[in-house]
Amino acid sequence: MKEFLGTGVALVTPFNADKSVDYNALEKLVNYQIKNGVNYLVVLGTTGEPATLTAEEKEQIKKTIIKANNGRLPLILGIGGNNTQAVINEINTTDLSAFSAVLSVSPYYNKPTQEGIYQHFKAISESSPKPIIVYNVPSRTASNILPKTVLRLANNCNNIIGVKEATGNIVQAMTLIKNKPSNFLVISGDDMIALPMVLAGGSGVISVIGQGFPKDFSALIQLGLKGKPSEAYQLHYKLMDVINYIFEEGNPAGIKALLEKLHITSKLVRLPLVEVSNELDQKLGDFVEKY
Repeated sequence: MKEFLGTGVALVTPFNADKSVDYNALEKLVNYQIKNGVNYLVVLGTTGEPATLTAEEKEQIKKTIIKANNGRLPLILGIGGNNTQAVINEINTTDLSAFSAVLSVSPYYNKPTQEGIYQHFKAISESSPKPIIVYNVPSRTASNILPKTVLRLANNCNNIIGVKEATGNIVQAMTLIKNKPSNFLVISGDDMIALPMVLAGGSGVISVIGQGFPKDFSALIQLGLKGKPSEAYQLHYKLMDVINYIFEEGNPAGIKALLEKLHITSKLVRLPLVEVSNELDQKLGDFVEKY
């Protein structure tokens, strides 16, 4: 799956002043990614605030991104949840023709055992017409998919092609990279350790900061994939402060505030999320000015 090597970006959903979806800004955001060297786009991932979007809005967002992208980059669609049958139903009733894969988050809130997580993804993989990328993000789901469970899925389920690993734990990532089947993708879901993961043998990143600074972040990952750590780390350290800033008050409030500073979208989010504080807003503004 060479199309998922490098930098993928988890797109935000821009809002107008009345909190309706700003489809023009979404189109602008897609073009900004493509012009600046991103390798693929993730549609309706956690960063896109899908939990607060209506079914109609989700449909329109997909249409807008597909049209703006116009076949230029591979697209991945986020479809996940904590009701296995509902996830299967959604995959089977969604037109996936424009998408190359499905990104599916580990079941949250229910806190299944490792066996439960395994059976959840096995059931999804058996009914999905598209490849599945497992999304492990314990800070949001309250359960970690252990390497042995990911590797079991990788070895037993043909169309589970990778994992978006967002524990922030480099040792866990290295355990996966060391033991995975050769064509299985270990994708960083954590911007701060994306470069160390790539240098250790990872496949790239599904990034949040990448949509604010797609050119430099994509270049950093490409340098890592080419085994050029010193040049890659120069770019990493240039971006390090802003990676911290955008997650300081939660995602996607931070990246949206940054995108407003870059004149791409507004910083507005929907409740229960709130916009960043004035203090953080100022820090992001100062960073962009110096950058």
